[in-house]
Amino acid sequence: MKRHVLSVLVENQSGVLIRVSGLFSRRGYNIDSLSVGETEDPKVSRMTIVVRGDDHILEQIKKQLKKLIDVIKVVDLDPEQSVFRELALIKVKTNMTTRASVIEIVDIFRANIVDVAADTLTVEMTGDEAKIEAFIALMDSYGIAEIVRTGLTALQRGNKAIKNLNEI
Repeated sequence: MKRHVLSVLVENQSGVLIRVSGLFSRRGYNIDSLSVGETEDPKVSRMTIVVRGDDHILEQIKKQLKKLIDVIKVVDLDPEQSVFRELALIKVKTNMTTRASVIEIVDIFRANIVDVAADTLTVEMTGDEAKIEAFIALMDSYGIAEIVRTGLTALQRGNKAIKNLNEI
């Protein structure tokens, strides 16, 4: 099953998220990742939805999304023409002998330490999924206390824009 990243512009109103997620659950489609936030226009929010399926399933999802009244536009983002990023907070177990090596790895990955406790460091990291997975794999040997991830967010590269404010 192929992974698809959909960028969905919706009206920024209460109830839109439940209508969109309900559409997926009613049809038995799983959402791998979902992130939502206000755009440069406070009346519009962008949902980045990651789903898996063949081209037929993708077309069905896009058609169903476009039928929802609050949906402005739906675009299947091309990985070659888009930037995908994720934020993760990873709480790593440390002690006096391991703390320095964990900090060194954090620096190599250009991550940030956002909390220091006696027996843990909390690391904030942004990047593509492969970078975050590689960091998590390295931290596994030290012991991971907790992980939280935002899910994918994405934009098209360069001057490509999904919408022009004048088009709405």
